[in-house]
Amino acid sequence: MAEKKENTKLLAQNKKARHEYFILETIEAGIELAGTEVKSARQGKVNLVDSYASVKDGEVFVKQMNISPFEKGNIFNRDPLRDRKLLLHKKEILKLAGQIQKDGFALIPLSVYLKGSLVKVSLGLAKGKKLYDKREDIAKKDAKRNIERTLKNNNRY
Repeated sequence: MAEKKENTKLLAQNKKARHEYFILETIEAGIELAGTEVKSARQGKVNLVDSYASVKDGEVFVKQMNISPFEKGNIFNRDPLRDRKLLLHKKEILKLAGQIQKDGFALIPLSVYLKGSLVKVSLGLAKGKKLYDKREDIAKKDAKRNIERTLKNNNRY
């Protein structure tokens, strides 16, 4: 039997999240969208900056995620910053709620992508970084870049 290959297309990515937080675990979730929001998301008009997810009454909602209105959607367009429900299994929601309350973690959307014809969100269970952690990461990146540059220059000769 031939294996079915999943089509994935990245629509938006939260690059700032990996700089601001330690990502301990990632979870894939579906997202409940209106028709014009799906069309706009397929065009890549999604912004994840400053967005976060929270658990309320046994459901997970993503807040401050901006999906720009669809140009040809007129009256069917929804509020671009409205709260959107994420689709997860009950056990996953209970696990996340426990970790958020007990350990002080945050749920941060890392990316929005198409998986087949479905819009999915990659959530990260995150712990905030301190300023010195951010400086340490920048120093490591610079050191790695310098090493690669010198190796590249040495290999030319």
